[in-house]
Amino acid sequence: MKNKLLEINQTIDKDSIKSHVDQRPLIIVSNRAPVNFITKKSGEVVIQRSGGGLVTALLGLAQNIEATWIAAAINDIERDWGQRKVDLETKHQRIDLKLLPIDEETYEKYYSVISNQLLWFFQHSMWDLISSPNITRATWEACDEGYTKVNQLFADAIIESVKNFSENSIVILQDYHLYLVPYMIRQILKRQRLKNRISLAHFIHIPWPGAEEMRILPPRIRNEILRSMTSLDLLGFQTKTDRVNFYQSVETFLPEASINRRLNHIWRNYHKTKVQNFPISIDNKHLLEIANSEETKKYDKEIKEIKGSSQLILRVDRSDPIKNIVRGFQAYGDMLEKYPEHIENVIFLVILVPSRLGIEEYHSYRDEIMASAGWVNSQYGTRDWDPVYILHGDNYPRAIAALKQYDVLLVNSIADGMNLVAKEGVMVNESDGTLILSERVGAREQLESASLVISPCDIYATSEALHQALTIPPLERKKNAIHLRSIVETNDINKWFSDLITAIKNLGLTI
Repeated sequence: MKNKLLEINQTIDKDSIKSHVDQRPLIIVSNRAPVNFITKKSGEVVIQRSGGGLVTALLGLAQNIEATWIAAAINDIERDWGQRKVDLETKHQRIDLKLLPIDEETYEKYYSVISNQLLWFFQHSMWDLISSPNITRATWEACDEGYTKVNQLFADAIIESVKNFSENSIVILQDYHLYLVPYMIRQILKRQRLKNRISLAHFIHIPWPGAEEMRILPPRIRNEILRSMTSLDLLGFQTKTDRVNFYQSVETFLPEASINRRLNHIWRNYHKTKVQNFPISIDNKHLLEIANSEETKKYDKEIKEIKGSSQLILRVDRSDPIKNIVRGFQAYGDMLEKYPEHIENVIFLVILVPSRLGIEEYHSYRDEIMASAGWVNSQYGTRDWDPVYILHGDNYPRAIAALKQYDVLLVNSIADGMNLVAKEGVMVNESDGTLILSERVGAREQLESASLVISPCDIYATSEALHQALTIPPLERKKNAIHLRSIVETNDINKWFSDLITAIKNLGLTI
């Protein structure tokens, strides 16, 4: 019955998306392409669809509309691609893929220096203001010669694509790499008198900081970003908190703007921007297919051997400082200290995916993770039992196998736009597992009603939540698990995309 309801919901959502797009050209714009180019030993280049939910949502549209995806080309294979049709899954599901050639030095400045080490760190509260950030001449050079330059390349490419269609186009930009593109597009449209040829939307996947935090950025950078974001027709965030923070930023730094919070409109220079939160989700159907695949079933056995007769605390994370893994280990150690009845009766399994190890902060944090895990094992382990067990590597079927079997899923990030692991976990879990969520995770707004919510920096509260989760009565566990699963079932990636397109339609601009 669950899978049947899921199938019906997805059909409804996809039909709704198609009707709202109504044969209009759709242009998706992101830093990375929806496909990977893999070179075999024979030298043959194979194109493989990436596993992102946005790609999956687009599949349902590609049979009936003109779909274009614009992304950066970052290696020689991609630079040679140019613009061609690509099959995403079947011969009926094709998109026009345009890859923009960007030289390595420019891309490094745009992506590594500004997008990652400036904007990503800033929006995830990763800076220790006593010592960082240090915005130097090199930072400004990267801003002007990297970030601004690449954003202009994207804007020019979008306009070029829009001109290829006789109908008005829908353009949906993705994330923090492309903050300056909306304003650049408006300027080009104005110069070329193409104002009514486009509906322009931008979805931000990561948290939006408050106004006081915005002061950390130099005035020129923050004002250019805010000016560009208020050049959109629709601006989408993950959560209500992000939306409210954006309003505060505009009120503080763009005095010429007018905000109507009841209607969620911002007026600036005679232009209206609708601001709305669209919590992104997962591709439920694809996830369940992987969970039931033969490959995942092989890993089921491995996880069962690790778990044994113990209860399983699980986390699946990148080795990213925002994931707050070290505090999670400290809380686990405190729990074993205060509640020794859990010793030899619980395993903390961590599936750790290496992330950005070329950045010093990430490399150092990975070392901290290993040292912290080692301390817990040395302090509380016994001859036959290690409290912490770490599996390294990016192995999605293995991660899904673990999510199927957890008793407790710990998601205590310092800041996360959404955290899809939380949604994947409640969707596939077969053990009526309990979810512990940081209050600074975007998924909290949807899932907190049947989860244990903690402050990410409160080690004591996290320790108590771990103990509580391990001792919740079975009937209560089952009730919470069913409730969480129903939320994710009815709010999948197609629902997210449908809501986004519906919001654009309701603007009444060019659709």
